[in-house]
Amino acid sequence: MQRRAALKNIGGLLLVPSIGFSQGIDPKRRALRVAHVTDIHLKDKFGAPAKFVKCLHHVQQQKPDLMLNGGDIVFDMNKENLGTINTQWQLMKGILKTETSIPTHFCLGNHDIWWNENNKTEAVYGKQYSMDQLQLARPYNSFIQGGWKFILLDSVHLDVDGTWYIGKLGDEQFAWLENELKTTDAAMPVLIMSHIPILSATVLIADNIINKWEILGGDMHTDSTRIINLFAQYPNVKLCLAGHIHLRDKVVYNNVTYICNGAVSGAWWEGNLRQTAPGYGLIDLYSDGTFDEQYVNYLG
Repeated sequence: MQRRAALKNIGGLLLVPSIGFSQGIDPKRRALRVAHVTDIHLKDKFGAPAKFVKCLHHVQQQKPDLMLNGGDIVFDMNKENLGTINTQWQLMKGILKTETSIPTHFCLGNHDIWWNENNKTEAVYGKQYSMDQLQLARPYNSFIQGGWKFILLDSVHLDVDGTWYIGKLGDEQFAWLENELKTTDAAMPVLIMSHIPILSATVLIADNIINKWEILGGDMHTDSTRIINLFAQYPNVKLCLAGHIHLRDKVVYNNVTYICNGAVSGAWWEGNLRQTAPGYGLIDLYSDGTFDEQYVNYLG
């Protein structure tokens, strides 16, 4: 009798998980919810400040644990004078301070860099001004949260002729990235964010090209092959986020998902860009290295 009672109890215990699975209970655990907010291009025009505040409030309703800002934070620093740049950044910092308390991590976009060739002797020339505004010691960094490794890249550099930018890491940053992946626990999933896409299909339709495709060095990383070959050595690299093109796509290559999200500013605060509405990415990261993601139109 005691043996039969014991077997009955064991059978009951074994039955519990089978009932759970049949009811659709997912054994994986959500580690983090992340908002990917990119290409804000903030200036006091086109109603941009009020729309950006609306976006931040919409993001907060989703209760993310952190926000990843993918660059092009202000409208344009490329050729502006310092007074205009100061005004744009003060507007941005004021809104972030009063309208959101979500912990935010940044990378720089091409519009966050002062490349006015007439001011090369200025201390704020290049990336330093924006780094000072964001209190960044360097334009690329990493951190760990919720069991995931986050690597934020600096993908914008002057071309060899010094007249315009291209997407790349450069040897020093590539060596740093290689070391970051090498020293990360192989069981820890990795999310990477860059401003310029490492790999994207959006570059094929970004311009009105007929019967000919030309991918410009400023539209996608020129060292994509080198980076992708590095990722192939580390299966824990799961997801790469980018912006820059203001169009939304998702490319899965060699078990890595590359997402180019649309812009908060849409067509620079003048509506949709092609079929992509102003919006942001919302990603749920799970403890087993998987994720769910969606693109959210905060205006519609």
